[in-house]
Amino acid sequence: MRTEDETEAGAGAGAGDENVPVRFDTKIAVLLRDDLESWQRLNVTAFLVSGLGTASPEVIGEPYTDADDTAYLPMFRQPVLVFEGTKETLTAAHGRALSRSLPRAVFTSDLFSTGNDQDNRAAVRAVRRDQLDLVGMAVYGPRNAVDKLLKGARMHP
Repeated sequence: MRTEDETEAGAGAGAGDENVPVRFDTKIAVLLRDDLESWQRLNVTAFLVSGLGTASPEVIGEPYTDADDTAYLPMFRQPVLVFEGTKETLTAAHGRALSRSLPRAVFTSDLFSTGNDQDNRAAVRAVRRDQLDLVGMAVYGPRNAVDKLLKGARMHP
């Protein structure tokens, strides 16, 4: 289901035309440090995006059902774009996310050695903001603001 803010009709596109591409006014992005192992990239991405729906419930779509009426959980209403960059790129993006007050989630290298939510939160709490060893960050906000935040990053291969 598309809302008015999710589509920009192209010239001559009729109402209900499923071939008109959806262009969201907002963006969900994950920025990963480029020196992570494959398993770490997947783990960090999963953890990071789990926080966005709680802080910004408008990113969550409607529940799914199949043709047999089996119910499935709702998911994000728009794509999650995954980027990568250097440690410096990630640190700069974090600063820009803070200065723009965008909803964000962070994952630090310390979280690879913890095993539960309480220890994860304690590990982040123990380190000053400018000393966090960031390995990933998820952000949600206006498309243009997120694009500026990601300066220097590249799409994940």
